[in-house]
Amino acid sequence: MLQTLASHNDDIRRLIERGYAVSYDSKYLVVRDIPYLDQQGALKKGAIVTQLEFIDQTRVKQKNHQVSFAGSAPHGLNGAPIPNMGDTAHQIRLSDVSSDVVVERQFSVKPTKGYKDFLDKIDRYVTVISGPAMARHQTTPLTFNVYGDGHEDSVFKFHDTLTSRAEISDLVIPFKDEIVAIIGLGGTGGYVLDYMVKTPVKGIRAFDADGFHVHNAFRSPGRLTKSELGKSKARVLAGRYRNFRKGLSIQTKFIDESCGKDLKGVTFAFVCVDKGSSRAAIHALLISKGIPFIDVGMGLNRKRGPISGGLRTTYFSAADAEKVRAEKLVPTHDDPDDIYKTNIQIAELNALNASFAVIAYKKTLGFYVDDEPIYNLLMSLGDMRTPRQAE
Repeated sequence: MLQTLASHNDDIRRLIERGYAVSYDSKYLVVRDIPYLDQQGALKKGAIVTQLEFIDQTRVKQKNHQVSFAGSAPHGLNGAPIPNMGDTAHQIRLSDVSSDVVVERQFSVKPTKGYKDFLDKIDRYVTVISGPAMARHQTTPLTFNVYGDGHEDSVFKFHDTLTSRAEISDLVIPFKDEIVAIIGLGGTGGYVLDYMVKTPVKGIRAFDADGFHVHNAFRSPGRLTKSELGKSKARVLAGRYRNFRKGLSIQTKFIDESCGKDLKGVTFAFVCVDKGSSRAAIHALLISKGIPFIDVGMGLNRKRGPISGGLRTTYFSAADAEKVRAEKLVPTHDDPDDIYKTNIQIAELNALNASFAVIAYKKTLGFYVDDEPIYNLLMSLGDMRTPRQAE
């Protein structure tokens, strides 16, 4: 609901983009992480709660100039209660999602011309309530934190200001029930993980049995610290992304036909492995479970002069997976001369390969336009063209 409100109410969108810890509950806008001083000058954190009046299903306006407050009485730098707040006892019943917000009082500060919008209202109350605390403790109410919403629970641990700012909230709705598996976290798989972490799918399950070494850092996203070297890729990547979102599971595990339980509930998969026999077993498992998937491949070589080769993105829909497998578009054997078995991998090409794969996946959910559906995309490095096989 908060994303819907942000998409249709510019002042709420700007509150979120400013960095306020905004949530929605029971027709109230709740702004947590509001710093203030108690009588002893100690730093406390409270929450502002203000009522919304709905104009229609998505647009809102201010009910009045008042706000409720979860916290004790705010004090100034002189140790006295902040004056002219109209501080009165008050209670509001919110849902269990906001059980941490216990409203104790109501404030009434009304400018001569009233408040222009919710951003103006919250900004002014924060200036009054938090000014002394910000001056004494160099703190800020702009934490960008995400808290549970009375109508929806974001998978992200920070507000997704990109979605509301771009006004594409309706387009991300199909992602909310998606559970995506990423099998293989090498160069391309690492970038797929990076992109999917920032996509509002319900869950991500990623698998890789290998360790993380220096060469991995040169072809995958993110920083490198010495302490990561020699650890499993799963442990390294979990450490990088666990603070960004919920619903993320990264396991040090090799996936084969015996791993059906690991994929229970998965709605889509990315196969990012470079060993043919492993790929064949993974394909068999995914097809047997009716899970649509995308397999990626990179074939680069250097016989003499510059690097040549290309990238491949192959989509196996749930309906046509057997037919696509029968076309043998994807190497599923361990031929030592197989172009897809060469060791050359370059970060920008891994990223491009991952981009093709994620774009293709998002097309299946209507996020991107799909005028000419494809199931096998090949990009030649020499001419940067993508002759395609269309369905």
